[in-house]
Amino acid sequence: MLGFVTGTGIATGKTGASALGCQAVKPNFGQEVRRASRSHLKMNAASGEGLKPVCPILMGSASDMDRCKKIAEALESFGIDADLRIASAHKVPARLLKVIEAYNEDPRPKVFIGVAGRSNALSGVLDCATTSPVISCPPYSDAFGGTDLYSSIRMPGGVAPALVLDPAGAALMAAKILGINNSKVRDAVADLQRRNRERLFVDDVLATSTSLTPEIQARHQAKDVITETNLGNTFGASEKKSGKVRDQYLAGDKIYLVTTDRQSAFDRVLAAIPFKGQVLNLSSAWWFKKTEHIIPNHVLSVPHPYVTVAKKCSPFPVEFVVRGYITGSTSTSLWTNYKNGVRNYCGINFPEGLIKNQKLEENVLTPTTKEEFGDKPISPAEIVSSGLMTQQDFDACAKASMELFAYGQELARENGLILVDTKYEFGKDADGVIRLIDEVHTPDSSRFWIAPTFDEKFKKGENPENVDKEFLRLWFSDNCDPYKDEILPEAPQDLVVELGRRYIMLYQLITGEDFDTTATPPSPEAIAKSIS
Repeated sequence: MLGFVTGTGIATGKTGASALGCQAVKPNFGQEVRRASRSHLKMNAASGEGLKPVCPILMGSASDMDRCKKIAEALESFGIDADLRIASAHKVPARLLKVIEAYNEDPRPKVFIGVAGRSNALSGVLDCATTSPVISCPPYSDAFGGTDLYSSIRMPGGVAPALVLDPAGAALMAAKILGINNSKVRDAVADLQRRNRERLFVDDVLATSTSLTPEIQARHQAKDVITETNLGNTFGASEKKSGKVRDQYLAGDKIYLVTTDRQSAFDRVLAAIPFKGQVLNLSSAWWFKKTEHIIPNHVLSVPHPYVTVAKKCSPFPVEFVVRGYITGSTSTSLWTNYKNGVRNYCGINFPEGLIKNQKLEENVLTPTTKEEFGDKPISPAEIVSSGLMTQQDFDACAKASMELFAYGQELARENGLILVDTKYEFGKDADGVIRLIDEVHTPDSSRFWIAPTFDEKFKKGENPENVDKEFLRLWFSDNCDPYKDEILPEAPQDLVVELGRRYIMLYQLITGEDFDTTATPPSPEAIAKSIS
């Protein structure tokens, strides 16, 4: 919190105090700071916590106020109080020393920051008058070609304020110093560094996926995609089932899952997206391998980028939806129900006052029945009482779901993503073993947000940053009636290619691995060869 020290005491608040209010000082300033310090001691003694650190920011004149406010705002993000003071070392040196003396007697942990340009006597005097660390953050001036910075760079022997020219950098250095003995500040610094690393990774993936645009475009123009499959003879299958994206071929005790490039909405296929099937199939394969320590899965092999060979299982008629945030826009979403007044959802009581996109206190399991059973939210008690699952089977799947989600969140965050919510499906094999089936943490089965910008956007009431895939559906809504028109217009090539790029970007973000556009093509001949 910013502290504006005035002639009538210490007022705390945002950056709205006037420069005049900050400048006014009475001779008893030291007594007022000491009195404020004693109130800090009493308050912290009552709470049992240590004293909150402070950074007195001293500036040479009111012209430096905007720069100082930037430092103060950055300090606030680390949980450090900032007091803004105007006291020129040239014009009012006696008062400057009184201000420093008062803060020297203040028991709070502190780092001084001096903001004065041209002939920067302030930082040198400040450093000589205190044993606390001092950071100099002078404003740049081109009046003398920048040579005025030499007064900050070149200090006499025995005078050693640190020099940091960037306001946010000055706040960061202060936080690192104060964090040595303050775990909360240290954690805040670590969080900033993590967000910076995550942002770089996300930006790098954006660049690398964009570089693949020519390959995506070439595959689209060549129609080198899978929309329909007829591979029963190839797999020796007795039965075929087609879903929105996957075609399933039953062959004895095996199931051959072919993930196509179909992009569906409005209960019909809108387009074929190059590499989509490869992204979904290989994303699932990656997660199945990563989560074997939590629960067995149905995967036997992945012979082709678009094909998974799986152990035949009898699926439970329940989808295990796990959520870490309250969000969504569909009729079954948690946020839609909550904003409509529902407080008991899937047997869970939610408190008043939740905000859209807010992180829940803990991850929650909100099951739904599968489409053939109505595709509706259902409580654990109803699942058992209706005979959809036994209590023992439900408990095993529920436990696995929560562990899978927590582990998924952990791995996703390492790659700059927030795993917001997802769904899991389970089945029993011929030996009665419960296995994870279908898909895991793919771009289609899960909601991901970009982690580095989430906190800032949430505070502003903005929607989280994500890799949006809805733009193609919206284009069809704007250019036809997709529910009534018998023939749909062809999806624009630039939108199809861009959606393909975004799927690849999500694969790279989720797995942290490069995407191979030169892998075996999705042709029936290539699939047949991989199986043989």
